[in-house]
Amino acid sequence: MVTPTATVSTWVFDAIGTSWAIDTAAELPTVARDAVSAVIERFDREWSRFRADSLVSELAEGRAASVPAPRDADAMFSLYRELDEATAGAVNPLVGDALARLGYDARLTLAPWGGPQPAPAWRDVLVWGDTLSLSAPATIDVGALGKGRLVDLVLDVVTAHVEGDVVVDASGDLAVCGTPVRVGLEHPYDASRAIGTATVTEGALAASAINRRAWGEGLHHVLDARTGAPVNAFAATWALADTAMHADALATALFFDGGPRLAASWNAQWVRMRTDGRVEWSPGFEGEVFS
Repeated sequence: MVTPTATVSTWVFDAIGTSWAIDTAAELPTVARDAVSAVIERFDREWSRFRADSLVSELAEGRAASVPAPRDADAMFSLYRELDEATAGAVNPLVGDALARLGYDARLTLAPWGGPQPAPAWRDVLVWGDTLSLSAPATIDVGALGKGRLVDLVLDVVTAHVEGDVVVDASGDLAVCGTPVRVGLEHPYDASRAIGTATVTEGALAASAINRRAWGEGLHHVLDARTGAPVNAFAATWALADTAMHADALATALFFDGGPRLAASWNAQWVRMRTDGRVEWSPGFEGEVFS
């Protein structure tokens, strides 16, 4: 739940499998909407493992030994290095095949065809520079931070076309420019309740929860890459950072022990709920926690 700001125009649409809402102080002109759509289409065509025509799918299926490196490759994989180090290998961009084995595949069958399997050691397999390549069979999945990266790109496009307050909300990843926005932290087991609130000021908030993409017997989209099994210690995380990509990355890292240390190194704030209902938050968290 997001408290309205002084924005007067809202553009709602669906993209990359989720709902978006862009609030602006003035109505977005057609040229701006077209530019936003182009950025989203480009990112999806490069990074989606759910599209047969994406660069990621070309590599995964062996249709290409290498592809031109997308412009976001260095920013995202450099951040994956930090996530890898902070979580002792639990966060890994080659977790795509592990997700597919459990049913979260390109066709969204949600029907497991194998048990948990560790992801490959990505630093030994994935190479990027002018090109992007894999030295062994694997599927890239940038879900740990990719949507946050895309929110940042969309925000850049929007603020280049309109002045004043802007909020880009991609269902769990939120970026704000202008007037601060108060956000309710949705209870992962009861969407009608909030466990607290946070205020986003010239920055971003990302949320992640095991109930959002869940299926079968205890299966969901947040895996420990070291085992290929879904995490089971935490139910939901929220992170506030300077950019949506960093907030998204941190929301993933907070499912693991190293998350709080990474947040401290970024001077970021966070809240997380354990699966038993206990809530933890960062020192100096400026929001409010109800339980």
